Amino acid sequence: MEEILEKKLESGPLNFESYFSEKALKMKASEVRELLKLVETSDVISLAGGLPNPKTFPKDIIKGILEEIMEEHADKALQYGTTKGFTPLRLAIAEWLRKRYNIPTSKVDIMITSGSQQALDLIGRVFLNPGDIVVVEAPTYLAALQAFNFYEPQYVQVPLDDEGMRTDILEEKLRKLKAEGKKVKLVYTVPTFQNPAGITMTEERRKHLLELASEYDFIIVEDDPYGELRYSGKPVPKIKALDTEGRVLYLGTFSKILAPGFRLGWIAGEPHFIRKLEIAKQSVDLCTNSFGQVVAWRYLEGGHLEKHIPRIIEFYKPRRNAMLEALEQYMPEGVKWTRPEGGMFIWVILPEKINATTMLEKAVKKGVAYVPGEAFFAYRDVKNTMRLNFTYVDEDKIQEGVKRLAETIKEEL
Repeated sequence: MEEILEKKLESGPLNFESYFSEKALKMKASEVRELLKLVETSDVISLAGGLPNPKTFPKDIIKGILEEIMEEHADKALQYGTTKGFTPLRLAIAEWLRKRYNIPTSKVDIMITSGSQQALDLIGRVFLNPGDIVVVEAPTYLAALQAFNFYEPQYVQVPLDDEGMRTDILEEKLRKLKAEGKKVKLVYTVPTFQNPAGITMTEERRKHLLELASEYDFIIVEDDPYGELRYSGKPVPKIKALDTEGRVLYLGTFSKILAPGFRLGWIAGEPHFIRKLEIAKQSVDLCTNSFGQVVAWRYLEGGHLEKHIPRIIEFYKPRRNAMLEALEQYMPEGVKWTRPEGGMFIWVILPEKINATTMLEKAVKKGVAYVPGEAFFAYRDVKNTMRLNFTYVDEDKIQEGVKRLAETIKEEL
């Protein structure tokens, strides 16, 4: 069936490309999504995806909640909802943010989105004009670039080190831009267990970023899909918790702590910002799926999430440790990698003469896949990096996958 569909895409009497808008013609497929199609039916050990492990899904609890919903809340769960989201769920998330992260509910409004990916698109739609300057980390989350690209911003990249975004370099760039009469519109960051690098921004740099936001008048998009997945080290305050001016839009999601199939995320921000985002969402999908929202509400209200997060951590921590140990054991001299305290990813830096994109085909032939790092840079200007995921495959496969990868790198060297 899939082959037939592919053939339909390849042939036809019309010049299909001529009908697309200029923006559609610029769209490119996600390297990660295309790569997953390549390895999903083979015996390749995939360290490429960013998928939560299905063994962490709380199936029995969800089953019980589904029965409860159909008996007691079916009218709400099966009906259209408001654009901003199911009010009991919004209130439950607000209380979670207050208790868990010390984010005052009196200072934020919350809108439910179809995953945090929709939140990124709505932010681009509401805040970005063509040519607006967006600061991103180097590397940064690939799908954020895809979301923002549609709105044609100009990117400024700021490098990372072991303490997160180099806010000192950001300050230099801001000073230079101001001297040129240019202004940054927003800074996008994944400050906790960053995707793809796994690095966490220190509290000192978070405070510095807020100071710069105030001085140079930009907003901050704090994307936090992995913040609950901490395996070691001490928690760092959310940037939103330190925000006194309402400059931070905080993005959260249930994908990594409940199940990604519900496609439920949220934006917490200053009410005036949320109102405009709500209006933008009205023209996109009217409302996020009601059924999933009611499930998430019952899950939160029942206290299940608080109990479930430690189980996820217990499940993923040995896998992170296994990957770090395998990298230490097998990787040749000259290869470096991050040592994340949580999240789902490890970032590998190869000797400069290796192109990780062109090496991928050889790695797949050896039976292992990764995501080349080139796609995580706004200008695709770094070729010798890769992202590895440790949450999806078992520990023995992690060890074997890293071993195969190391053999590929040694041959390339």
